[in-house]
Amino acid sequence: MRRTLIALLLAVSMPVLAQQPPKLEPLPEPPPPPPGMTDIEEPQVTIVKRGEDTVSEYRIRGKLYMVKVTPPHGVPYYLVDREGNGDMVRASEPALSVPMWVIKSW
Repeated sequence: MRRTLIALLLAVSMPVLAQQPPKLEPLPEPPPPPPGMTDIEEPQVTIVKRGEDTVSEYRIRGKLYMVKVTPPHGVPYYLVDREGNGDMVRASEPALSVPMWVIKSW
């Protein structure tokens, strides 16, 4: 019984071992990015220790748009400038500003 099982396993595994890997060709070079996409700015992050809290300030072009406050014991929270007027609103996590237009109403 044991010999039959070993012979059966070898018979099943031989075709798998005999397969040749496919001939792979190198991928072509990706096209260059469209004009205007090369000047993507990354946010400047400044980390400051205020008391026991760690405050991370996120700026683009020098304008503060988000602050992450991490207390020593607790969950970090975010202050986000949603309208761009300098008023920070507390958010539990940074949310995407999704455009919400009315497409159809009745």
